[in-house]
Amino acid sequence: MFKHRVRKTAFSGALTTLELIFHATVRSVRKTHNNAFMALVVNMLQAAIMVAAFYVMVSLLNLRTSALRGDFLLYIMSGIFLYMSHVKAVGAVVGAEGPSSPMMQHAPLNTAITITGAALGVLYVQVLSMLVILFVYHAAYKPITIYQPIPAFGMLLLSWFTGCAVGLVLTAIKPWFPTFVNIASTVYQRANMIASGKMFLANTLPTFLLHTFNWNPLFHTIDQSRGFVFINYNPHFSNWQYAFWVGVALSMLGLMGEFYTRRHASLSWGARR
Repeated sequence: MFKHRVRKTAFSGALTTLELIFHATVRSVRKTHNNAFMALVVNMLQAAIMVAAFYVMVSLLNLRTSALRGDFLLYIMSGIFLYMSHVKAVGAVVGAEGPSSPMMQHAPLNTAITITGAALGVLYVQVLSMLVILFVYHAAYKPITIYQPIPAFGMLLLSWFTGCAVGLVLTAIKPWFPTFVNIASTVYQRANMIASGKMFLANTLPTFLLHTFNWNPLFHTIDQSRGFVFINYNPHFSNWQYAFWVGVALSMLGLMGEFYTRRHASLSWGARR
């Protein structure tokens, strides 16, 4: 009955939203471990183990001849880092609290804040893991040279963006078909182990295989990133503009779907998960 109302300005509202996004990001990073430092270490180890596993696998299968001239381990890492940024973004956005989550009862929290926090948490962890692994490799094992580091980093951001866009579409569908979305998210992430093209170059693929992978925006960003990482590789069959516009289109579809779902959300949906 007696409630003191404080009139907020647009600036103070923006600061409140940014603060909530910050706390949501920290919460998403610390999900894997109670200790923030250990949570980061776990994510770094995942990236390092994947790089080491693919290095051993490619070496045993004698696929080095298909790689371009340059640092072979850097060639592997240029694919692994973008792949992990993409699939982790998909998983984080799909796993963010939805409109029927009990967390949504705490105003002014909303789904836009939780989704943004989850996406930024993935980006922070993946960028930090990449920088640490590259620094250790450069300082302790072998000096590396990246031809165009800023555009190469841009391809990492584009891979993360397209992953967020895919996750946003799945998030919009999740309250209606939770089982289907969980299965589709897992299948998509596993399929990208091959469909991302991180273990081969687009320039070396025959035409029928090129058409098989050409639909995937991650395939384009990985191939373009290698053109920026290595001075002697010029990608002819991929372009980053395709990945960007696919990400924009999926983001628009996801935002419209999420808005519609949020307006029709019911707390009873949580019992179906």
